[in-house]
Amino acid sequence: MMERAESCQKLYTRMRLWEFPDEYVIEPTDGSSASSLSISRVDASIKLIDGVPECSSVRVPKIQTIFGVVGMLKLIAGSYLIVIAERECVGTYLGHPIFKVISLKVLPCDHSVKNSPAEQKKVENEFYGLLKIAERTSGLYFSYDTNLTLSAQRLYDLGDESKLLPLWRQAEPRFLWNNYMMEVLIDYKLDPYLLPVVQGSFHHFQAAIGKEIVDVTLIARRCTRRNGTRMWRRGADPDGYVANFVETEQIVQMNGFTSSFVQVRGSIPFLWEQIVDLTYKPKFEIVRSEEAPRVAERHFLDLRKKYGSVLAVDLVNKHGGEGRLSEKFTNAMQPIVGDGLRYLHFDFHKICGHVHFERLSFLYDQIADFLEKNGYLLLNEKGEKMKEQLGVVRTNCIDCLDRTNVTQSMIGRKMLELQLRRIGVFAAEETISSHANLDESFKILWANHGDDISIQYSGTHALKGDFVRFGQRTVQGILKDGYNSLVRYYLNNFRDGTKQDAIDLLQGHYIVSVSRDMTPPSQTGGLEAIASFPLALCLVSIGLLFTAMSLRQARYDLRHLIFSVFWASISVAITAFWLQLESPSPYLPLEPDSDDEDNNKRESNVKLKGRAIALAKKRKFENPEHELPVTVRPLRFTGDDLTVILATDMLRSPSKPEVMELPSAMPTTFEDRFAVTVMGSWKTNMVPKGVVVSLIPGPATPLTTM
Repeated sequence: MMERAESCQKLYTRMRLWEFPDEYVIEPTDGSSASSLSISRVDASIKLIDGVPECSSVRVPKIQTIFGVVGMLKLIAGSYLIVIAERECVGTYLGHPIFKVISLKVLPCDHSVKNSPAEQKKVENEFYGLLKIAERTSGLYFSYDTNLTLSAQRLYDLGDESKLLPLWRQAEPRFLWNNYMMEVLIDYKLDPYLLPVVQGSFHHFQAAIGKEIVDVTLIARRCTRRNGTRMWRRGADPDGYVANFVETEQIVQMNGFTSSFVQVRGSIPFLWEQIVDLTYKPKFEIVRSEEAPRVAERHFLDLRKKYGSVLAVDLVNKHGGEGRLSEKFTNAMQPIVGDGLRYLHFDFHKICGHVHFERLSFLYDQIADFLEKNGYLLLNEKGEKMKEQLGVVRTNCIDCLDRTNVTQSMIGRKMLELQLRRIGVFAAEETISSHANLDESFKILWANHGDDISIQYSGTHALKGDFVRFGQRTVQGILKDGYNSLVRYYLNNFRDGTKQDAIDLLQGHYIVSVSRDMTPPSQTGGLEAIASFPLALCLVSIGLLFTAMSLRQARYDLRHLIFSVFWASISVAITAFWLQLESPSPYLPLEPDSDDEDNNKRESNVKLKGRAIALAKKRKFENPEHELPVTVRPLRFTGDDLTVILATDMLRSPSKPEVMELPSAMPTTFEDRFAVTVMGSWKTNMVPKGVVVSLIPGPATPLTTM
């Protein structure tokens, strides 16, 4: 089997990067006598050259070792080459070394930007800032020798012709993280440089069972079709691709046998969202409710095509906002369930609470027949297939993180026991728990796996990780969950919007167009320039500390009670002031590939203030495909005759500017409230993420440019 996974095309494993003033040269240094790759720093033109150019005695080029070329992105005026600057070997996959990306490096090919207009330079810098965020992408893995995007079973079934193709052509596109970034290089036939990269997780361990050694590997592959962050990628898109879709494969190797078991997770498969609005848990909104059955059907047809039979395990609550989603999921599944598709609801919180996770045995009793019937891949010592996996368990909660991690680890544990019994290592009643070393290593394996998936989607470690890691809930684990929940709240509201745009840029969900007229974000000054969450948190914490100290002394002196009221008031005032200054990120989880070209009427309540971003409030739209926060750029005005000019932020553009008149009854101060009705038609790949509203004195006049 190991030979079957190999490609005849060998990738360069180590290269030397030469940074000349006018070009980058990438020279293979792994012993292969191959041509070097030259990339112009002026226009990003690419060519193969026989040798490295001679160095000038005046300017010595910077030289460093790199370990792979990830791809290239073109922005407004320049292109940017992305390479792997550091790597770490983290184990083997079916006998082949696997490496983790420790750091990426973005190399600008942007000399042409110098001759660009000032506004274009500003926008280019904004996009470049997103690429710098992308340099910190976590959980990237690659192999020079085998296709990491395919499970062991799919690798085994790979046809003879496919085995001769370069690794990037063998790859499963939905798990190929740099699929879009490689497109430019593919045109130049640079197969030895094209390194497939996946995002996910990779962990393994070895443990003794008696005199035998078992090798267990756990690998996750994140789908790129609807990739993103927690609050900004929810549910499914119209094609049935869901957020946080991850394929998890557990591989066991022992006594010459190789066994693989795959399970998947993914968001509830219809259109729904949570718009961040500074509340701890924003309301769940079901979008285009009538399309839920069609979207769910598309999703499960795709799963059945790839995995065979499917058992969908839904872990969300039956009450509250989650209950609405669960009810819609149940109703959407009724027309499509059948012999190859089952749906099972298991109210995790009601049955297990926050500490009794051992009650997951009730769930296993309901799915054991499916697991035993659909099985797992098993290869004997000769690499011959003795058994194959015929179906997959699909697990979801709301985030597909914490409850899902606990449930999948339970299923993985049960399947490992079945595999070891089939190989002949375990007796009929023997379990993992009866081997302390194996049990501990298995718990740590799944806990680390859950943390990796959670960090990529939510920005923090997984909740309930103490149960997965130690087999029981602990006080320290509960406190850590509380801390991580607060960090998630902050990231969701104030950081993940920008991160989402970086992801969209890398994955090709947003494609930069030079012809688009994009408005750079306005600058703020004064107190707004220094207002930030850490500063506000520090001041509020100090105020609360003095409040607590004063209260402790209040029983001895009434003056301390007055002081405590004073400090509490200060804390509340700082919090209120910061909330007026700070707002959620203006980026929204909109679908850039939406097919909806109809006019959408959106009504937003806007509080006019002399600053760039208005605080996001609760908004309802008559025909809501998406909600959008409104950015307000007020100009001083007199009288009631005003014109509204609409333009989108830098990552979304309407097909044309919209000009309209505001109602005649207008406020006379910037602090008054009024409603603006926004009408607009947007083409595919041009759905707006935010709207800039400029107030200009005078009636509406035709505009040719924005």
